[in-house]
Amino acid sequence: MRLPDSVTGLFLVGLGAAAAYGGWQLPPVPGQPVGPNVFPLVIGSGLALCGLAIAFGIGRTFEEEEEIIPVEGEKPKPQSKLYGLRALLPPALLLFYVAVAERVGFIITAAIIVFVTSTALGARWRLALPLAVLAPIVVHLIFSKLLRVPLPIGLLPMPW
Repeated sequence: MRLPDSVTGLFLVGLGAAAAYGGWQLPPVPGQPVGPNVFPLVIGSGLALCGLAIAFGIGRTFEEEEEIIPVEGEKPKPQSKLYGLRALLPPALLLFYVAVAERVGFIITAAIIVFVTSTALGARWRLALPLAVLAPIVVHLIFSKLLRVPLPIGLLPMPW
């Protein structure tokens, strides 16, 4: 069954509006400009805007049908029998984070998760390695400085 974009877009608008409304209902923390209500408001608003864009078909004209041109002498790569198990990667990495983060720390655990995810999605190591080094540092900086959410320190403490 295939749903039209207007239906899925309006569903996302409703979901985003519900998240924004739920965040709006949370009480702010006294003395802090950013409280627990900001994150659901931002995410819900962004989700509602993306849902509107999908519902109205914004960006559909940018999509082009990809033409598959067979190359002579080149055979398609056979996929491994374990190829479908990639769907289990996100829950496995989540369980890995829960099991390891307190002892090893956020930075090292997140670096491993980013590297495994990016290579599983087809990134070469030249892109996956710098991404695995920089992304956890940026996320840690956002959580510790902007949101004031403590993350597990572990073996590699951050200087801030």
